[in-house]
Amino acid sequence: MTSTPAPLSTSPATSPAAAAGPIPVVVAGALGRMGAEVVRAVRDAPDCTLVGAIDTTPGKEGSDVGLELGLGELEVAISADFEGSLCQASQAVRNAGPGAGAVLVDFTHPAVVYEHCRGAIAYGVHPVIGTTGLSPLQLGELASFAAKASIGGAVIPNFSVGMVLLQQAAAAAARFYDYAELTELHHNRKADAPSGTCIKTAELIEELGKAFNPAQVEEHETLAGCRGGRRQSGLRLHSIRLPGLVAHQEVLFGAPGETYTLRHDTIDRSAYMPGVLHTVRRVRQLEGLVYGLERLL
Repeated sequence: MTSTPAPLSTSPATSPAAAAGPIPVVVAGALGRMGAEVVRAVRDAPDCTLVGAIDTTPGKEGSDVGLELGLGELEVAISADFEGSLCQASQAVRNAGPGAGAVLVDFTHPAVVYEHCRGAIAYGVHPVIGTTGLSPLQLGELASFAAKASIGGAVIPNFSVGMVLLQQAAAAAARFYDYAELTELHHNRKADAPSGTCIKTAELIEELGKAFNPAQVEEHETLAGCRGGRRQSGLRLHSIRLPGLVAHQEVLFGAPGETYTLRHDTIDRSAYMPGVLHTVRRVRQLEGLVYGLERLL
């Protein structure tokens, strides 16, 4: 790539107000646990309409997504054709005017999320990416591509408002503590580690520009990796994967004579849906790609 990637937006710059009418939404990963929640939330939102359901589960193509999820008939067939679904959604609103357009909500897999986001931008569909695993380089490239295409998009590592509050509290606490470690706990079907949410939390703490966890002894791991992953700032990140978990994160600060713990627990995936719908409603007015729900609240 010869050009320098555009920086990710740090403020939600907006374009003209959205056109009247329900927001057309395509859900990628529609039969997955998060995708199913999004389909349900879009169905129940009076200002949204489901126009596409993408999923590659064998034997499900052509089935009504609502019937597959026990929601009743929604008259939206499951498709494994990602580009075809985007093209159809884009063509359906091609004359809708500024601030309109379809929205893609993606909860798929780290191996395909970059191409999905880039493909959505190419078709003029606003990406709302909940899939984690994008690298900083990929985020920069997507931001540059979105800016050139004048398409608003959002990459959201975590749609929980409670998690945003934890991250802001952690960033504030970092001013007063030199020692901190982060632990994230997820179900054992999560493919990437550490989670995008945990990385985002570390990045917010690191905006202070200080180093953490100065060495007190020469450490030696008798089991490689048991001290977690160490970032350049000195922060250490730990990942736990177990059945029975949903999504949980703890930030532990330490100082002589005290510890300060911040923890957020997601009990049910429905907790993410207010954040998802808020982003769907905002993304069509953005002028570029934003990273993090806090940029939209």
